[in-house]
Amino acid sequence: MERVYIGLGSNLAEPQKQLRTALLALDNIPATQLAAVSSFYSSDPLGPADQPRYVNAVAALDTALPPLQLLDALQAIELGQGRERKAERWGPRSLDLDILLFGDRLIDEPRLQV
Repeated sequence: MERVYIGLGSNLAEPQKQLRTALLALDNIPATQLAAVSSFYSSDPLGPADQPRYVNAVAALDTALPPLQLLDALQAIELGQGRERKAERWGPRSLDLDILLFGDRLIDEPRLQV
C-alpha cells in the first residue's frame, strides 16, 4: 500500500455535499482505504472571477492500485457526480479530484503528472 494525497474541490451543485459524497466514493475504490481527511475550507477561484468560491479539502488514501488505475477511478467518481470536462482550465466544476502526491513517486505520463 502506498499513501496518496488527493485534492478535492467543488464550486457547483452544493459543494460541501459534493465533497462528502466524493469522500464516500474514495473509500469504496477497490484496494484503497480512506486514511484521513482535512477540514473543508473555502477559497477564491483561480482564473475567471465570475464564479462561486470553492470548497476544498485533502484526503489521504492508502492504495495498492497503480497510479493510472487510481486516476481512472477518480475520473469515474468525478463523472458520476456530474463533472463535465471542458477546454476551460480554471472554470467552475461540480467536482475536481487531483492526485497531489503518490507515495514518493515522480510520475510523468501523458495523462498524469505528479
